[in-house]
Amino acid sequence: MSSLLPADGAPMLVGGKLIDGGNGVFATINPATEEVLGQAADGNAADLAAAIAAARTAFDDTDWSRDHAFRAHCLRQLRTALEANIEELRSITVAEAGAPLMFTRGPQLEGPIADLEYAAGLAETYSWETDLGTATPMGIKSHRVVRREAIGVVGAITPWNFPHQINFAKLGPALAAGNTLVLKPAPDTPWCAAAVGAIIAEHTDIPAGVVNIVTSANHALGSILTEDARVDMISFTGSTQTGRAVMRGAAANLKKAFLELGGKSAAIVLDDANLGAAVGVTAFSVSVHAGQGCALSTRLLVPRAMYDEAIEVAAKTLRGIRPGDPSSPGTVCGPLISERQRARVERYLQIARTEGGRIVVGGGRPAEHERGYFIEPTLIADVPNSATVAREEIFGPVLVIIPHDGDDDAIRIANDSPYGLSGSIWGTDPARIRHVTDRVRTGTLSVNGGVWYSADAPFGGYKQSGIGREMGVAGFEEYLETKLISTAG
Repeated sequence: MSSLLPADGAPMLVGGKLIDGGNGVFATINPATEEVLGQAADGNAADLAAAIAAARTAFDDTDWSRDHAFRAHCLRQLRTALEANIEELRSITVAEAGAPLMFTRGPQLEGPIADLEYAAGLAETYSWETDLGTATPMGIKSHRVVRREAIGVVGAITPWNFPHQINFAKLGPALAAGNTLVLKPAPDTPWCAAAVGAIIAEHTDIPAGVVNIVTSANHALGSILTEDARVDMISFTGSTQTGRAVMRGAAANLKKAFLELGGKSAAIVLDDANLGAAVGVTAFSVSVHAGQGCALSTRLLVPRAMYDEAIEVAAKTLRGIRPGDPSSPGTVCGPLISERQRARVERYLQIARTEGGRIVVGGGRPAEHERGYFIEPTLIADVPNSATVAREEIFGPVLVIIPHDGDDDAIRIANDSPYGLSGSIWGTDPARIRHVTDRVRTGTLSVNGGVWYSADAPFGGYKQSGIGREMGVAGFEEYLETKLISTAG
């Protein structure tokens, strides 16, 4: 048991105090062993109401939203405290999220913590006020100033796949912008959030009520948070289906909703690309963290003349990646988060077979793992883009390969999706690459392996992949209101 958490479980952070909650506890499970790790506070509606009230008071009755330098200090203080406890946080992340150890040194833990410095810097350097100068609208001489101010209380609802990255991608800019926050993390990864709450309470100057973390096994708390009139904005990351429900809930009070939702991104391989690199990298990436990433390219579009060769390259790559213990330094593909998620992936694999798809490699549970929610990296061939597995987000280590008949046909297939979150393009002719990047309707694109993920780069999707942007200045400004002040004379 980590010393970040007491022996009897992980408490919630409400109003600056660590509490057990009013609804008992619930278990958190190690997805690699199916064993109970321990307990987390099972918050109820009363706990959530107390957290919202604390966040409301902290925003309305303190100088938190106006003291930019103090917020920057607190965020840097939080980063330092998290880094001082990094190994305990690493152990929690591997055990609870099933995150492969190697990725905790990047986007699963250390990267998001380091990115708090970017948020702190914005709090200090952002242009909070813009002088528009003097004009004479309707004949009245007026001096106009635009101010940017915090929205207020932010309700953040986060998933389990990259708990620290997504929690900090909301917490960092929301606090830097001057908001207070109520965070409801996924029931599958309560410890990751609760451990951060303990560090905030015990090792930072963040005032009571500014950050509140309510863990719960009850998914319905998310809808309560969304609909509460005291909450000014909802920041949600999760499935498109749940995102629709969040929008409906937020509509009751016309509050702002930021939504980062699902994806079914396409990797487009042009006929002048290095086929081995393009296919190999795509197949490898879909196996990372057992394919539990919304922005992964899970559709591989290859020239029809190279289809058979591409299948061979992808199959060889996937056969070389065996699901393993996430605590092992060499593991790339760990377990799925839960039995429910594994059943979901297996259901899609059966649908693929029913619809005529060919399982080239994988397609089942690895024989070497009697326990744990593991699925073999899988390649599905011989299905059209209209197939269920080519249209719906599976969230497992599953790659669908589809032939195309030239650049414009590849663009058509890539865009023939309800989603538009990410994707990649592989080729050598800059003009052809530009032709494709100009026409693919998606929020982020990687060209020949370029990495778009960074604290200063906006991330988000087109179409049913979401509304708004996270990270970068655009992500920071999601948490701000605009006020115009016009003075006569």
